[in-house]
Amino acid sequence: MPVATADSRPKVFIAFQDNEESRAVIEAVLADNAEATAAYTPGLVKIDCPDHLVIRRERIEEITGQPYDLQQIQINLVTLSGHVDEDDDEFSLSWNR
Repeated sequence: MPVATADSRPKVFIAFQDNEESRAVIEAVLADNAEATAAYTPGLVKIDCPDHLVIRRERIEEITGQPYDLQQIQINLVTLSGHVDEDDDEFSLSWNR
């Protein structure tokens, strides 16, 4: 069940291990999702966003300067909440209403 924000929009979230491999992904998520907020705890970064969150391969490649396969996010992914939609270019979370 989605968690509602103060403005009643449902939130999605994704959490990654806090390590060197995840940093570019986290940076990309925060750059492409203006309403996303990150909570850093020892060993974990949880990103919350109202309605919809997207991770774009192209943004990660801009940050790292090298090709990136979005399947790589699975290695450091801890948990998520929302309906997943993914292809070679984008991984997104949302709640169907």
